Amino acid sequence: MATFTHVDSSSRPTMVDVGDKVVTKRTATAQTRVRFPSDVAEALRSQQFNTSKGPVFQTAIIAGTMAAKRTHDLIPFCHPLGIEKCKLEIDMEGDDAVIRCTVSVHHKTGVEMEALTGASVAALTVYDMCKALSHDIVIAETRLVEKRGGKSDVG
Repeated sequence: MATFTHVDSSSRPTMVDVGDKVVTKRTATAQTRVRFPSDVAEALRSQQFNTSKGPVFQTAIIAGTMAAKRTHDLIPFCHPLGIEKCKLEIDMEGDDAVIRCTVSVHHKTGVEMEALTGASVAALTVYDMCKALSHDIVIAETRLVEKRGGKSDVG
């Protein structure tokens, strides 16, 4: 049975000791959906996704990248990592913006949280930039799509 990695033998919170792990290339991809009401999606399309606050998707990509690099400042037991790659892509599928964040590094620990944080903050940025059009925008389905490197692969 799997055990929690962020508690010690006395059930106290702790950072995982990665000192004895091997450095390998670690990659993770996370995805988040932003669901727009149909009229909002159409209004954004007609404006090429530009609002009075600026270019929505370009700004979200910058915010997501910044967040991925600072994940250790947000999630208490994440190790600070010198991220080697962070790529965010945002595509429309119907009335949904699909945000994918891929992060990679050569290190002793993975980058799942960095990918999830990047995708999440990009989605929050989209919401912030579009909320004047509607508060019925929904951020949904944030999930890990794939991870490679380390003990186990996913996806």
